[in-house]
Amino acid sequence: MTNYHYLIVGGGMTAAAAVDGIREVDATGSIGVICAEEDAPYDRPPLSKALWKGTELDTIWRKTEGKAVKLHLGRTVTEILPKLKRVLDDKGEVYTYQKLLLATGGRPRRLPFGDDQIIYFRTLSDYRRLRALTETGRRFAVIGGGFIGSEIAAALALNGKEVVMIFPGKDIGDRVFPRALAQFVSNFYKQKGVEVLAGEKITGLKTLANQCVLNTSTNRKIIVDGVVAGIGIEPNIELARSADLKVDGGIVVDEFLHASRSDVFAAGDVAVFYSADLGKHVRVEHEDNANTMGRLAGRNMAGKSEPYHHLPSFYSDLFDLGYEAVGELDSRLETFADWKQPNKEGVIYYLQNTRVRGVLLWNVWGQVDAARALIAEPGPFHPDDLKGRLK
Repeated sequence: MTNYHYLIVGGGMTAAAAVDGIREVDATGSIGVICAEEDAPYDRPPLSKALWKGTELDTIWRKTEGKAVKLHLGRTVTEILPKLKRVLDDKGEVYTYQKLLLATGGRPRRLPFGDDQIIYFRTLSDYRRLRALTETGRRFAVIGGGFIGSEIAAALALNGKEVVMIFPGKDIGDRVFPRALAQFVSNFYKQKGVEVLAGEKITGLKTLANQCVLNTSTNRKIIVDGVVAGIGIEPNIELARSADLKVDGGIVVDEFLHASRSDVFAAGDVAVFYSADLGKHVRVEHEDNANTMGRLAGRNMAGKSEPYHHLPSFYSDLFDLGYEAVGELDSRLETFADWKQPNKEGVIYYLQNTRVRGVLLWNVWGQVDAARALIAEPGPFHPDDLKGRLK
């Protein structure tokens, strides 16, 4: 049995940030981290961004050295016994804690076929596998037209690969971008040499020699050297549910990030929290949330009582386009585009009931805090009120 003052289940960015938060308050309390991956904590965004543009792999590691933290890698927690303050893993080890953080993240949604032939891109191991395939492969299929799919397609194309994107929507990013911008992005990808198959679904996959043959809903056969899928994640809530913690599309936390118990916390992709700015409970799967919420969870585990009132931002790189965004970006909302150059530089506002719910800063930088402040304002706002508001 291994005893820790602070025990963290999960070894991603949230866990690393929580270690930092704990050490800001408590310099000596023992910390243990249990992680299913074999790799120590690392930054996830470079896997689909900077590492494909020449950044060295060594730059992604989170610094846990010198923080007196014990990493238990390649281990999966199988049970939490909150009344006994015990955690069991798949190797038969037992851990005890005074404070527990669930930073269990999520697992990729999978298609009902293809098995291990499809790389469900999320981890460093997935990056290594795809990078190895690109050493010999020429043509790749990317399933999904959302956040990860668009980034991976761009990364592969930038590395001289033939890329075909397949997704059921009308355009790349059409769940987030207004229709005109989504159409522009799809055409932009085509100009960059990416084959965009919108309105298509993959119905089957088989291997032929060293290649994959994909069948689509319109009876196409697509032959490629590798298949990558980015079709979202499912939060890992099973441990929390079995420990009788409240779950509702994720692990529900209060403003201090407690998960139904004073000695159990949750943070990161898996946590559902109330956003006062948006007036509802949300779950956010981006780096800013992982780092900010993880750090605060660590500080509160170590004795602070600091509320999480942060509205997370996110960003993406799509060839030589880029954006930062904050709040609720949903193409079904009313939108107002304030362009300096149409589809090249400007701000898109997402409105509901005369309130700004989200802001997309398209090739506009340094305005995230101003966008947050705008979302926090009660309004009412109409398009004419927003013209020139953020520049």
